[in-house]
Amino acid sequence: MSSSTELVSIITPAYKAAGYIGKTIESVITQTYPNWEMLITDDCSPDNTRDVIGRYAASESRIKLIAQQVNQGPAMARNASLASASGRYIAFLDSDDWWLPEKLAHQLDFMGRTNAPLSYTQFRRVDQNGDNEGRVIVVPDSLTYHQLLGNTAIATSTAILDRTQTGDVRMIKTYYDDFVLWLSVLRRGYTALALHEDLMRYRVVQGSVSRGKVNSAKKVWETYRQIEGFGPLRASFYFSQYTFNAIKKYSSF
Repeated sequence: MSSSTELVSIITPAYKAAGYIGKTIESVITQTYPNWEMLITDDCSPDNTRDVIGRYAASESRIKLIAQQVNQGPAMARNASLASASGRYIAFLDSDDWWLPEKLAHQLDFMGRTNAPLSYTQFRRVDQNGDNEGRVIVVPDSLTYHQLLGNTAIATSTAILDRTQTGDVRMIKTYYDDFVLWLSVLRRGYTALALHEDLMRYRVVQGSVSRGKVNSAKKVWETYRQIEGFGPLRASFYFSQYTFNAIKKYSSF
């Protein structure tokens, strides 16, 4: 079976996302690539996120609601979706982001042509209301393990993994669970490849887990020291690269 017909499992964690997740789900329903399943894990939201997801799931059999009984954070919510995933390809889509209609079709075609184990794309940021699109975020052609350490260029909602190469994957419960997952894959000698097309919209939500540049920098440092086990000198080397690339990425909206 070619990549143009393989099942894609879309992994979406949701928490207090009632105001956003409808647009996220609709961007999947309108994909030109039809062979997908969307596994949305509601992480015990206090609002009506679960009801919104349930309404879509009731009318679209490819959407599956997984209900956490206790709030455990995005990594464990992603793992709950991953545990139920049946697809060769694993695509990640956060509950406040959305895809352009040809995202899956173009990216899977690219992965089939390049045999990429992990791929990512360009994207644009939008404000909290989903308006005011920013510039295209340019990404490097490829990323090895060592290159990714200094450049967190893989936006979660652009990433697709090929499980025939990577095997099953799971998140660990850490602040940058996505970054740590990409590192764990590339550490094995794989190279992630970029499709230079703008195919995702990243909603900048105030108070979301990934917001706050100073805190984000601290968590990247902790990843080097605690997850990767680097000493201070090696961590400082990669942190300087990360800082340079982060400034370049966020220098303008």
